[in-house]
Amino acid sequence: MVETDPETVYVSVSDTGCGISPEARSLIFERLYQEPGTSPDTNVRMGLGPGLFISKELIRLQNGRIWVASEPGLGSIFTFTLPVYSLAKLLAPVVVYKEKLRPASALIRVELTPLASTARTKRRDLGLQCLETLRRCVYLDKDLVLPPMGATGAMETFFIAASTDMEHSPIMTTRIREQLEKIPGVSAKGALTIEASAVELLLIEAIPALDQQVQAVAARIGVMVLQSMSGKQMYAKSKETRDPV
Repeated sequence: MVETDPETVYVSVSDTGCGISPEARSLIFERLYQEPGTSPDTNVRMGLGPGLFISKELIRLQNGRIWVASEPGLGSIFTFTLPVYSLAKLLAPVVVYKEKLRPASALIRVELTPLASTARTKRRDLGLQCLETLRRCVYLDKDLVLPPMGATGAMETFFIAASTDMEHSPIMTTRIREQLEKIPGVSAKGALTIEASAVELLLIEAIPALDQQVQAVAARIGVMVLQSMSGKQMYAKSKETRDPV
């Protein structure tokens, strides 16, 4: 972490190799660039190949950047940046309305458990289709599909932070179920569980600063997610499970 850039993490990888010439440093991240000439030790063509180009593209897709510092004969230091994950930053547009914390929030858990006979590749495809469907069926200004938290065995689990109360959460869970059951194979090849839990805001609303309130909501949701993933009971909730027909 760098004090002047708190929202970014810097990662450096150094080596003690032959180094990179000043002319090549501006070219090594290009697709399929190869250093001209041969290695004096192995008598084979030197080249950096596609690895740095692929690295640059992966980092770019995460809104980061990469560069190199190197001197011939003294090795190289490659440095790249990645944005620090901030749940509070992602949640702010969802839990705040007109410069105030919304009066109610809920955490929706969607759990897909494919049948044991479902092939692993088909399980993965089903998980990806469910994630894309969830992102399409929520309201962008009121709900947030959290980044995937991973799978527990064959089970895929997704979470949605929603600006709704428990009284109205069944409307949302019903809409989610209807959309997910349209995916070929979901109803026939697995069990789908959708669960809504209240995010308690009583103590959070007493915090004077809005940004601190958002941080507190994010912390509360983070704890709920961790508890849910570890199998512990979440807060007051409504649950609906439907097994395969």
